[in-house]
Amino acid sequence: MTRRRTPRTSVIRLTTGRTARTLLHPYGHRKPVLALDFGSACVQVTARGPVTADDLTFARQLAHEAARYARLVERTYRAMISDHEMVQNGTAA
Repeated sequence: MTRRRTPRTSVIRLTTGRTARTLLHPYGHRKPVLALDFGSACVQVTARGPVTADDLTFARQLAHEAARYARLVERTYRAMISDHEMVQNGTAA
């Protein structure tokens, strides 16, 4: 990933939970829309105009980073469950 050329002016944090979900709207021959639905807010990701090579690059980066995020969340969740089980069993350090 390349370094940002312009500084960020704002950050929006949307946290996951029971109501958070992702939806893909493929629309056949039109450009697809990926929706990140957080209940009170929804973020839609799509190409500005006709799909370009830059859109493909972004989609691949998004998929790569989403896969990394999923692995880290899974690892963190498994560690938390393991720690909880050790405390329940009285085997925690």
